[in-house]
Amino acid sequence: MSGAGKTTALKSLEDLGYETIDHLPLYFLPRLFKPLDDEPERPIGPLAIGFDVRTLDFDVRGFLATYDRLRGSEALPTRLLFLQCDDEELHRRYTATRHRHPLAQERPVMEGIIRERELLAPIRERANVVIDTTGLSPAELKRLLAGHFVSADHAGLMIHVVSFSFRSGLPRHADLIFDVRFLANPFYVPSLRTLTGRDQPVADHIAADPNCGLFFANLTRLLEPLLPRYDAEGKCYLTIGVGCTGGRHRSVFVAEKLAAWLQRRNLRVDLTHRDLDPSANHIEVTPRSGNEDSKEP
Repeated sequence: MSGAGKTTALKSLEDLGYETIDHLPLYFLPRLFKPLDDEPERPIGPLAIGFDVRTLDFDVRGFLATYDRLRGSEALPTRLLFLQCDDEELHRRYTATRHRHPLAQERPVMEGIIRERELLAPIRERANVVIDTTGLSPAELKRLLAGHFVSADHAGLMIHVVSFSFRSGLPRHADLIFDVRFLANPFYVPSLRTLTGRDQPVADHIAADPNCGLFFANLTRLLEPLLPRYDAEGKCYLTIGVGCTGGRHRSVFVAEKLAAWLQRRNLRVDLTHRDLDPSANHIEVTPRSGNEDSKEP
């Protein structure tokens, strides 16, 4: 959808090793891959092409017909990504940039958004991957894209572990959520309050709670048989959320511990602490083996 983040997505895919083209007229799309008909063994790297309703000669029926022809080529594995966003968020984005909606040049923006959503519904239904960018930062969108469109040498399940504060809501796109608010809370220890779950004194305090070891043993016992099954069914990306009241102490500690456990099993892991102060935020990507604020209820 227009305004849902296509340009940002293409830039992210470029960072991930893709060649990218935006607004290629549909007329040229089959011709772009014509050499593959003559030389099916010709190597071609990953390519991402962006389309929306502003693309020259774009129409839904023609787009889907062209996509079906390309998808039928054995020399050209093809996937369809659809980016969407909720109406209010799209309206805010158009208002902030003062851009006119392409389907509502002289009409209210919301009319264009509603019309476009209806127009593109057949494409959304055919998409292999649908990503809702509502509330997503560019970095979060890039992580999702990496999970779905990794290069061949990084194939397999990508696991995103995210700590968060329940006050700020659940992480979007989370597949599994674990609530650790029952663990001993360092917030009530004055010397620990300003620290985070990445600091050793806080880690020691939480680990001393007998419930911590029992919980973590059961958590890993649950995940151990699930992860290979997710991978076997072709799931590319799994998001595991770990939440506490403020997203600063308990959830951070457990998320760090869980990410380390996953790494020891040679799984690809991405770790984010969503609600830590930005100066303390931590993102770690391992493609190899190998905030609780001042008002506490």
